[in-house]
Amino acid sequence: MVAKSQPEQTPAQLASALEDYLAEYPRAVVLEHGKALFDLGEAKYTLSTEHGRCTLHLWGETGNLVRRIVAVELRNKVLKLSTLRFGQTKPQILEIAGDKDRRTPTTRDATRTRYVKVLERALARTLPEWTPDGFRTAMDLEKSFGPAYARGMLVRGVQNWAVIGVNAEETPATIDGILTLGILWLEHCRSNTKRLVQGLKLVVPPGMGALTLARMAWLNGDAAQWELWELTERDEELMPRDTADQGNLASRLIHAPNVAAARERFAESAAQVMALVPPEKRHLVEHRVRSGTEMAFLLHGLEFARARLGTSAESFNRMQELTFGAGANETPLTPANEQDLRAMIARLFERRSATGNKKDPLYRMQSERWLEGALRQDIRLIDPKLDPAHVYTQVPAIAASDRGMLDLLSVHEDGRLAVIEIKADEDLHLALQGLDYWVRVRWHHTQNPDYQTGLGEFQRHGYFGGIRLSVEAPRLYLVAPALRVHPATEVVLRYLSKRVDWTLVAVDERWRAQVKTVWRKRSTDLR
Repeated sequence: MVAKSQPEQTPAQLASALEDYLAEYPRAVVLEHGKALFDLGEAKYTLSTEHGRCTLHLWGETGNLVRRIVAVELRNKVLKLSTLRFGQTKPQILEIAGDKDRRTPTTRDATRTRYVKVLERALARTLPEWTPDGFRTAMDLEKSFGPAYARGMLVRGVQNWAVIGVNAEETPATIDGILTLGILWLEHCRSNTKRLVQGLKLVVPPGMGALTLARMAWLNGDAAQWELWELTERDEELMPRDTADQGNLASRLIHAPNVAAARERFAESAAQVMALVPPEKRHLVEHRVRSGTEMAFLLHGLEFARARLGTSAESFNRMQELTFGAGANETPLTPANEQDLRAMIARLFERRSATGNKKDPLYRMQSERWLEGALRQDIRLIDPKLDPAHVYTQVPAIAASDRGMLDLLSVHEDGRLAVIEIKADEDLHLALQGLDYWVRVRWHHTQNPDYQTGLGEFQRHGYFGGIRLSVEAPRLYLVAPALRVHPATEVVLRYLSKRVDWTLVAVDERWRAQVKTVWRKRSTDLR
């Protein structure tokens, strides 16, 4: 019996399949022969369907690649692209995987099982007066414990420590998440034993503890003792880290752009983009000035086009360029593909609306940015005393950030800065990710004051003009839909230092239609 051949896919179908997949997995990894070529959280791509072909162009710090796509197939959540190099007739396979951890389940399990034994031996040798007890990696979804973390206790008579460790083969995000899981493990140990558990020992791979150390500085020392150790698995050597060493978590302040001047500079480009938007829907498009040389166009937080100042290839003169595409897609706008942008805008308005299909990738894509965009319209929805005239996105910029979260910075009517962390979906790391940004804002606010002018670093960079900022530490606001606030969030918040003034804000689940606050909890409520 002859198998039926698959119907040939048109260039438009190929492009649509790729775009839908990347809407679902915006930080996917492009692989060839199992080797990662591009991380689309950092790299960019262009898709062209001109001349009856679907052409993919990928570029970034790791290189440059151009391939013609002839077929796509989704298999086990991995998008397989049959591609042709220019001048070749034999297809080659590119894989696009949403999961950066490409190890097989068997390999992962073996690594984690081996790590538990290494950790127990290292603890027993380094701390011989203590006995390792009950170490495991078993998954416990009810308690939010995954198999990536080895958990157990150290026992010496009536004294006990909770211990949690993570091996070097796990992803950086998993390693950075150890403190959240460690706090939950400490709480679990205390709730399920009559013995006194005096604190938590965290064990990370060498050189991977900088973020954890920065977070530990803002934990409550009265609630528990906290220690960080580094384990070299090959030598089974366990070394303590000085919790007073905060390392160098890089962040920087860029000067606030002149919004009015940028809007005037990009007026012609904006008119070109808006001419493709139906007149009755133009008020929904946000024109966001990224810098003095870039302006983006967004629908419900999703950037679909951008205008930039670039250098002409034929001279040193500055010229404007327009690109379009969502996520990592950046396709230069030309007269030949203007209809592609028009069609894309039509799809966005049809599928990305409050009444859209909740399973649609374009509806779900960058949900935090959608909620952020809604809150930027009136930040007083979070707290009536916040200033809607001064709301900034991701200031300071966090170097090499891989958090996938949105940060807003505003100011309270009493002059205290307000750090606002947003999450549209359930995330047990919300509290500590919010703390990360709060720490950086606090650092920039208190460093390098100008005693002659009375201006701090933010105002010297053009932010909060005309406002007298308080010298007190910022307030921290954590915002999420009510049913998406992970149960772990309040547990973690209870262990934060009393110096962190936080408010947990829950908004109505129907926030896409209208943002309403349904409840608030403050740090003073848990003290």
